[in-house]
Amino acid sequence: MIDKIAWIHLRDGRILSTRSQGKDVWYLPGGKREPGESDLDTLVREIDEELSVHIVRASAEHLGTFEAPAHGHPVDVRMTCYTADYTGDFVAANEIAEIGWLTTADLGRISPVDRLIFAHLSDAGLLS
Repeated sequence: MIDKIAWIHLRDGRILSTRSQGKDVWYLPGGKREPGESDLDTLVREIDEELSVHIVRASAEHLGTFEAPAHGHPVDVRMTCYTADYTGDFVAANEIAEIGWLTTADLGRISPVDRLIFAHLSDAGLLS
């Protein structure tokens, strides 16, 4: 099982997403936990590394945990998702090639676990 933490940031019915260098699939921003890290520690570190913004720890709220087959790997991924406020301006950093705003029209461009998350958000009326 791949254990990942993701940031859910919605704006005008769209969700912030990222595409890594050399990849054709978009993923929600976030990443794998390092040894000894809490969910919140992972969220703060990964979002700073990928998007160059700072998560406001006190505002973080668990949105849900989702499991599906990992894209391109013979294992499952567990994605624990949080919403949170942030400070700063988005700048793609490290392995991130592109930052974009996706909707349910983009289901063919995202990972299987992200499809579950998109469906959950759409059912809640939060994602177009």
